Amino acid sequence: MMKEKMARWHVLYFHYLRRDWKKILIWVLVLGGFSGGYVPAFQEMAKGQGLVGMFETLKNPAMISMVGPTPIKEAGSYTLGAMYAHEMLLFCGLFAMIITGLHVVSHTRKEEDQGLLELIRSFQVGRQANSLAVMMEVLTINLALVIVTGAMMISFQADTVTGLGSWLFGLSVGGAGMIGGIIALVMAQIFPSSGGATGSTLGIIGLLYILRGATDVSNPDISMINPMGWTYMTYPFTENRFYPILYILIFVCLLSLIAFWLEGGRDMGAGYLPSREGRPYARKSLLSLPGLFLRLNRGLIISWQIAFLILGAAYGSIYGDMQTFMESNQLIQAMFVMTGISIEASFTSIIMMVMMGLVCILPIAIINKLFADEERQFFSQLYASQITRTKLFVTSLLIAFGSGVLGIFMAAYGLGATGLAVMDGKSTMELMDFIKAGYNYLPAVLFFIGLSSFIIGWKPGLRKMVYVYLGYSFAINYFGNIVELPQILYDVTVLRHITRMPVEAFEAGSFTLISIISCLLIGLGYIGYIRRDRIEGA
Repeated sequence: MMKEKMARWHVLYFHYLRRDWKKILIWVLVLGGFSGGYVPAFQEMAKGQGLVGMFETLKNPAMISMVGPTPIKEAGSYTLGAMYAHEMLLFCGLFAMIITGLHVVSHTRKEEDQGLLELIRSFQVGRQANSLAVMMEVLTINLALVIVTGAMMISFQADTVTGLGSWLFGLSVGGAGMIGGIIALVMAQIFPSSGGATGSTLGIIGLLYILRGATDVSNPDISMINPMGWTYMTYPFTENRFYPILYILIFVCLLSLIAFWLEGGRDMGAGYLPSREGRPYARKSLLSLPGLFLRLNRGLIISWQIAFLILGAAYGSIYGDMQTFMESNQLIQAMFVMTGISIEASFTSIIMMVMMGLVCILPIAIINKLFADEERQFFSQLYASQITRTKLFVTSLLIAFGSGVLGIFMAAYGLGATGLAVMDGKSTMELMDFIKAGYNYLPAVLFFIGLSSFIIGWKPGLRKMVYVYLGYSFAINYFGNIVELPQILYDVTVLRHITRMPVEAFEAGSFTLISIISCLLIGLGYIGYIRRDRIEGA
């Protein structure tokens, strides 16, 4: 019976590998490079009193809740490997969880919603062959991630970054990915839609992260009850615990049995949670296009705004130990300290640029969703009504801009309010200084809205390149103080032409010029959008 349900899963497995090979290659290389490629940077940070400074800084309860605990009890025993695992492992595992979870939902419940899974089942394959093929695919991907991460770390041949610890680090990241994937598979059976499965998967991962933050501060031993704790409390390069990897294997196997049991007991297209019945009549807000678009983007906007606030508060918590952090070594001073400027002002100018780069992601996503919904034929009925393309374009544009404006405030307020609270009246800055520094980047947000609009209007197939340019612009400016590169590489980034308040005075000229260029891009994008043929089907 079981063999019949899983029949020809291997055919689907190899098909999925061929279908997703580009995505897999990028996934493994980027996440593997991020996980294992920062060893040289940490070697620079460890020079001088860097290790001691970082150890003292990360003893702050706020920092422990962010990056987790370390088994090291004294600064003299805090090695390069210990610091790398302490600061990197939790976040690398978190990213692996999220990416794998989204991948599983996309290839199970989402394809079921779109009718693709029904088409697959019409062939000679087992009823549950798709789920097994998807899980074997993510197992293959995460094993490749383990190899890339471990091999990259070993290749640097850094002191205390041992081979055993490197492979354990890679296994921890890969294990985290499998936890995220199996949670997503269970949620795909319980919820009747891909949106519910995605939201619940990310919600569970977020809850696990928050719970471990609380227990890491109060009693780290309790964190071992948390599945996320098994991913970073392996303590590579220090205690080298391998037994949490066994916990991960048992957890994944048990949840796999539950997921396949749940899938076997439900109908195609159904879930165990009933679909919530809607109102007999729509709200008045849904009778307008802006109200409809706000409703469709509500979850995206709310979740990102909360993330901006939390991110700002997380960075703000560092201000209490900023002096120790900044004075730990020359690399950190080169990145954050400016001559004749207070430490908090220097730090704020860099961190604000980081957060505003993240704020730009939300407006880009909203503009890109305009094309994604068009491609999925969600607007077919709207096109048949009196709603014009102009109204569709302008509505998405205004929602994207409003979300960006609100995101700036949430990030800047979270940073300023938390930073001032932990400095306890010792700061030379006020809350309004943080708010002004944030809104100084408003032209950058507008520029990325304009760039996305232009691409959606003329070459929508290239819309994801906006994210690539944003990442490049962020990286080149963040590491600009420690890496010498040709000036032209800096000049082509929009962030380079925005003054860094509060260490620099507000410059109305660049603020206005970038805003005008952004508006021109929006105008050109609008012309292309209303003139090009409507795209149908994926």
